Amino acid sequence: MNLVAKKPTILADPEALSAWVAGWILHLGTAKEGIFAICLSGGSTPRRLYEHLAAPPFRDTFPWSRTHLFWGDERFVPHDDLSSNYRMVRQALLALIPIPEKNIHLIPTEGINIEAAASVYERELKSFYGATRLDPARPIFDITLLGGLDGHTASLFPGSPVLAERDRWVAAVVGPKLDARITLTYPALESSRHVAFLIEGKDKRAIFDRIRKGDRDLPAARLSPAGVLHVFADLAAVGGCGT
Repeated sequence: MNLVAKKPTILADPEALSAWVAGWILHLGTAKEGIFAICLSGGSTPRRLYEHLAAPPFRDTFPWSRTHLFWGDERFVPHDDLSSNYRMVRQALLALIPIPEKNIHLIPTEGINIEAAASVYERELKSFYGATRLDPARPIFDITLLGGLDGHTASLFPGSPVLAERDRWVAAVVGPKLDARITLTYPALESSRHVAFLIEGKDKRAIFDRIRKGDRDLPAARLSPAGVLHVFADLAAVGGCGT
């Protein structure tokens, strides 16, 4: 199922959305035995979700010791830079939960060039996965979180050559109008038991409507995960396109 066909779960407002998704993640995490892998998203909507997970009751009941955290994309900036996705997650979540350091798989951005950094992170993913080729029946991630929907998903932008990449799992994104970034490609993002889009605010309504109508110019509309696709949205974002 793709995003065009998926009926969203609609919550009243951003606070209700983030609380709902935190409960959903907790349910999946506690229901699964063994390693639980989450691919994280940056942005303001996921930040509130991470703050919920870092607070009671989630902080005290989540299986942090067997949870592994990855990033779907990252700006190629130092980890303490204000625009760093890692920095945001560290402040909102990592500094407040009992997760082993070895379970945090951040994208390297310091002391290395961007192409080498993408290769290093791809090797990290393959090492964790235990194979160099993806099997649709055995996804990398249990949950992949995606947000934004302002024309891109992760750092897959309209018109980018990376959209056509089907071999590499991780790629550098560099352009004259973009900050340098590292992103997971479609094959890696789609290798997930659950892919969840988090969408909030009336400023996302027009883009969300275009995606729901099947606008293939928008990268989010092209995503076809191996597992189940979920769309969590607030009333302001959905507007008249929620049915």
